[in-house]
Amino acid sequence: MLKDDPPEQLLAAIRVVAGGDALLSPAVTKRVIKRFTRIPQPEPPRQLDDLTERELDVFRLIARGLSNAEIGRELYISDTTVKTHNTHILQKLDLRDRVQAVVLAYETGLFDTAV
Repeated sequence: MLKDDPPEQLLAAIRVVAGGDALLSPAVTKRVIKRFTRIPQPEPPRQLDDLTERELDVFRLIARGLSNAEIGRELYISDTTVKTHNTHILQKLDLRDRVQAVVLAYETGLFDTAV
């Protein structure tokens, strides 16, 4: 909150925070977004072109934080098939685990519209 925010917003903010949520003033939010959009994003790796359409679908859902079971339900495929796609994604992009995959997706803005 900013010191010049109206008292009503302060009371609302106290209720939000007391409820366990976080809150940013709209003015602060605008500043954060403005600064964040100025940060250049690294280029996605060229190996991304090696992923199949289905692997990209799985990668997109991994980046959204879905579990293997949730990805399977979303794409109508088995958990085993999801695991196979995940393994191929990690191998093709030379990543250790799902966490690195998610970090790569966010750092490069791969799935901004889907996340």
